[in-house]
Amino acid sequence: MKNEGRNIFSVFDEILQRKDKENLLNQRSIAIWMTGLSGSGKTTIAIALEQLLNKKGFLTQVLDGDNVRTGINNNLGFCEEDRTENIRRIAEINKLFINCGIITINCFVSPTIAIRQQAKQIIGANDFVEVFINTPIEVCEKRDVKGLYAKARKGEIKNFTGIDAPFEAPETDFINLTTADTTPSEAARLLLDHILTKIIKA
Repeated sequence: MKNEGRNIFSVFDEILQRKDKENLLNQRSIAIWMTGLSGSGKTTIAIALEQLLNKKGFLTQVLDGDNVRTGINNNLGFCEEDRTENIRRIAEINKLFINCGIITINCFVSPTIAIRQQAKQIIGANDFVEVFINTPIEVCEKRDVKGLYAKARKGEIKNFTGIDAPFEAPETDFINLTTADTTPSEAARLLLDHILTKIIKA
């Protein structure tokens, strides 16, 4: 064949690069990775943060269980192997958004340090901002409109994080948002203050 031995992916050297897209959008793309118990407020805070960023002219994408597990990851369950694959795919999606210059806001329990480290390695440490939505389990249970904690305590849901499966809080290099006495809007504004210097194009 005429092209035998040539790199079939050489077109990647010709397509527009991340810096071109960041220049077009006038922003720096990062992955904001929110971790915390179910009911801690991750998605609610992410929606509020996205609205604040939109008003400032930033292009964003929120990823959470609803729009990921009903789409690209709808073939995965909740065993340890599937949860690991779920996060791996999400991290790869983040890479694509980052290469498009888009700020990606992730809302996933991602309960262990190891699984979040996997995401960080795929995305890249310089583009990964870990945010701990630090909410006591008793507060999460009171907010649980889906009744998941009650079902887990009855044994109807197995391996539920915080009940019969562990949650490992971040240990280093993370933003800590305590939400028991903070509204989602207040938490979003605090988070915006932390990330603004990271996303403003120099």
